[in-house]
Amino acid sequence: MYLNTIQPAPGSRRKLQRVGRGIGSTDGKTCGRGHKGQKARSGGYHKVGFEGGQMPLQRRLPKVGFTSRTKKYSAEVRLSEIDSLGVEVVDLQLLIEKNIVPAFTKQAKLVNTGVISKPITLKGVNVTDGARQAIEAAGGKVEA
Repeated sequence: MYLNTIQPAPGSRRKLQRVGRGIGSTDGKTCGRGHKGQKARSGGYHKVGFEGGQMPLQRRLPKVGFTSRTKKYSAEVRLSEIDSLGVEVVDLQLLIEKNIVPAFTKQAKLVNTGVISKPITLKGVNVTDGARQAIEAAGGKVEA
């Protein structure tokens, strides 16, 4: 296959109607534009959404806020939930298996809520500064 041989499938593109080619062509003289008026002029047309001076629909309706597309795949985990697991190494897969975060979670963040008493190693989970200090104070460590 060569680039110069590529062409659309037969019947997928209709031939354009040639207008303004005499009275016998069915689209001569006014070329299907009718007589006079804004739509008959060259370059004469209004902007998208124009309603003849009436307040356009997109301006009549109220603005609606912002919805985060990543919120569905992000989860928040508390220190007390990690402490109750009773394991030494914690990663995202373990949090999903223990039903601490939903199954479709792609990123989790550990927040400093509750206390942690045992040393743990955290892998592949984001951590707030306060939670990092609490984990390190308990003898644990955070790996990227």
